Amino acid sequence: MLFDYFDNLTFAQPWFFALFALLLFLVFWYSIKNNKQQGSVIISDAAAKGLSSAKTSLRHLPFIIRLLALSCIIIALAKPQTKNDLQQTEGEGVDIILCIDVSGSMTAQDLKPNRLEAAKAVAADFVNKRTTDRIGVVIFAGESFTQCPITTDHGVLLTAIENIHNGLLEDGTAIGSGLSTSVDRIRNSKGKSKVIILLTDGENNGGLIDPKTAKEIAKAFAVKVYTIGVGTDGYAPQPFNTPLGVQMQNVKVTIDEKLMKEIASETGGKYFRAKDNDGLTNIYTEIDRLEKTKVEISTLTRYTEKFFPFVMAALALLLLEVILRFTVFRKFP
Repeated sequence: MLFDYFDNLTFAQPWFFALFALLLFLVFWYSIKNNKQQGSVIISDAAAKGLSSAKTSLRHLPFIIRLLALSCIIIALAKPQTKNDLQQTEGEGVDIILCIDVSGSMTAQDLKPNRLEAAKAVAADFVNKRTTDRIGVVIFAGESFTQCPITTDHGVLLTAIENIHNGLLEDGTAIGSGLSTSVDRIRNSKGKSKVIILLTDGENNGGLIDPKTAKEIAKAFAVKVYTIGVGTDGYAPQPFNTPLGVQMQNVKVTIDEKLMKEIASETGGKYFRAKDNDGLTNIYTEIDRLEKTKVEISTLTRYTEKFFPFVMAALALLLLEVILRFTVFRKFP
């Protein structure tokens, strides 16, 4: 407890420690004075026997107590204090919606361990990098769903991303529904800019809203859309449930790149193609670079003064010296 009180102790006026040289002078002066007194006082054997041996052995105690008191005063003058640095982060954040395809084709294993798990991993890493942004998650398959409203609580957001899995929604690829739901979640935000990152591995084949209509809605609310097509060229292995168990089949990769490029270019975003895990990671890194957040970190330093215990110790020691000199070590005429 005592050591915790003086943890990280610093001194605001350390030059006062030079006064310790004065204490050395006092010790030297006391030593000379004491030797002279011993040489000039002659006492009889009878008187010597009457002296208290304890009192004689402790005759230097008042002087030692005075030195300790002066030491405490010097330390107090040096202004001992502890320093606490508080960092405040301020910035103009970007409001972002991660719109992720969770259709059955996202279980294809051309990305490892599959497209959906790879997408979740890079999305979580992206969230960890955007410390001052408000981010939300929308998932879509044959329909769309808000997995996590836009928030600054990245702990909740990461949990929501972790809980994404195939089969949450009716199967299909409703790109228009996913995009329109994402726009609806971000349209009233007050961020410096509004961004949607739409990731899919297929062509639109469902939903109540056409992708081009959703694109016009995004343009109306000044929402920038980055689109990502996930999947290798040609065919990709995909697991299917059969009466004999789970079987792997090679399925043709069909991404409507024309639509993805159109949505991105007309909303001010950019289209990317991710053919493997590294490519997908690099895409999110590029988007992170393009959508930089202005962050200002200010440090507030607070000092807590710690001289009071030394002042109290000095007063206590001086009082103890006075008591000893007028009681135990009192000189009689």
